[in-house]
Amino acid sequence: MKFTVRDCNSIPNIPGSCKETFNLFYYESDSDSATATSPFWMENPYVKVDTIAPDESFSMLESGRVNTKVRSFGPLSKAGFYLAFQDLGACMSLISVRVFYKKCSTTIANFAVFPETATGAEATSLVIAPGTCVPNALEVSVPLKLYCNGDGEWMVPVGSCTCAAGFEPAMKDTQCQGECFHYKHFKSIKDSLGAAGMLMLSVCGSLDADGFWSSGKHVTLKNRLSYSVISSVNETSLLLEWSEPRDMGGREDILFNVICKKCLPERGMCSRCDDNVDISPRHLGLTQRRVTVRNLQAHTQYSFEIQAVNGVSNKSPYTPQFASVNITTNQAGGYATLRLPGRHRI
Repeated sequence: MKFTVRDCNSIPNIPGSCKETFNLFYYESDSDSATATSPFWMENPYVKVDTIAPDESFSMLESGRVNTKVRSFGPLSKAGFYLAFQDLGACMSLISVRVFYKKCSTTIANFAVFPETATGAEATSLVIAPGTCVPNALEVSVPLKLYCNGDGEWMVPVGSCTCAAGFEPAMKDTQCQGECFHYKHFKSIKDSLGAAGMLMLSVCGSLDADGFWSSGKHVTLKNRLSYSVISSVNETSLLLEWSEPRDMGGREDILFNVICKKCLPERGMCSRCDDNVDISPRHLGLTQRRVTVRNLQAHTQYSFEIQAVNGVSNKSPYTPQFASVNITTNQAGGYATLRLPGRHRI
């Protein structure tokens, strides 16, 4: 509301009823049915919002000083409302009235969509908006909700969704797209030593204008390949080396993982190596294609799995594929070099 009010002290010969305030009321209705006499003019059925006082008043010798006031009311339960301004003796001018409401616009947070939500009646109000996962996303934690504050801003997200298997984040983490299309391409590969195996290609992404996969590829080993191991006895250490993949899947973020397992052939089972086995420089997230394994036990069979992964491997619906090699140490321990045949896809 924009208005001016004259200072009562600047008005000569006035009775004691001069005021410098006015009252604001509202009345709710489902239709535009009000007349000059209905609803009856009184505080009930009208609801008083506030008594409005100016920050500045003016005298006869001064130009009018415009005041601006904002008041909130509600909650409202009907289709519309009337506003009433009650002057009980003020010398005032109501210049303009603007009626508005605040809202939180539709938004996406944590891969969940939250609808347009009107704010509460008070500046401190928090209105809860329930959310739903975006297409191709699944709930990670519930309930999904955001709070809309009195200024029309979202705050305090609760719960989240994540892209389903085979889909990846896109559009600044507001969409899950690029369903994985899997096709089997079994190809026999051999190296100079005659080792052979087969591969399966699994592609995640979408075709661009040139017919290439634009979202990246995830290419995995379908089955274990056969490897030739050149070994020599040299203390209780083992050197593992493997060749560079021939096809990087259109990505450069290729990493390798080496998993050590200690086997009990008589029981037909293998379990993870204990912490005494040292894999250097580390066993996960390797950029180089070589590790040294130390502190192996004598007369023991070990199995080493070598995984090749990239940034979209965790979107594959399959468990990580790997190439493996079995090593049996002798009394003095074992030292061996593992060379993967040729240059293989991962």
